[in-house]
Amino acid sequence: MQLRKEFSSEVDSAIAALRGLSATSSCGAADLTGLFRVAAHEAKKSRAQNRIFRVVLIYCRSSTKPQHQWPVNQKLFTLDVIYLHDKPGPDNCPQEVYDALVDALEHVSEYEGYIHESGQGLARVLFRHMCVLLSHPQQRCPQEYVDIPKSLTKKSPASDSVPGEDSVPISSQ
Repeated sequence: MQLRKEFSSEVDSAIAALRGLSATSSCGAADLTGLFRVAAHEAKKSRAQNRIFRVVLIYCRSSTKPQHQWPVNQKLFTLDVIYLHDKPGPDNCPQEVYDALVDALEHVSEYEGYIHESGQGLARVLFRHMCVLLSHPQQRCPQEYVDIPKSLTKKSPASDSVPGEDSVPISSQ
């Protein structure tokens, strides 16, 4: 587990942190309890400064379900998860891992936490998900109501509007 504790609102710092991520060959248990302890400690310090503390977990192990031992009533920070996984196979159980990550997120998050997943492994997918997660936790709606990213295709205007007194047709000559 790689823990980054540098805090900055600089875009370049976030991009550099993402580009600096690398895979490790560690195959041990995926216990998130230590991460949650550090996050709770940092969240208490943030609260004293009237700030909200968020953790963005980038989880890339489709064969190992994460575990934790954390009190149900201790929600001091917001957890967001980006889950990058392999396709299902004999050694992979991405749906079970996803379900365990959702359970962890709901168990520890003070505000609305989001989980994004991808089996594509593309850098642009990671960046797109990270952009969504950089929104302020208190301004988030429940994830099932989020309709992003929007399609880049041009939408046609609604055809059910009826020209009335207030609308004037415009023609170009």
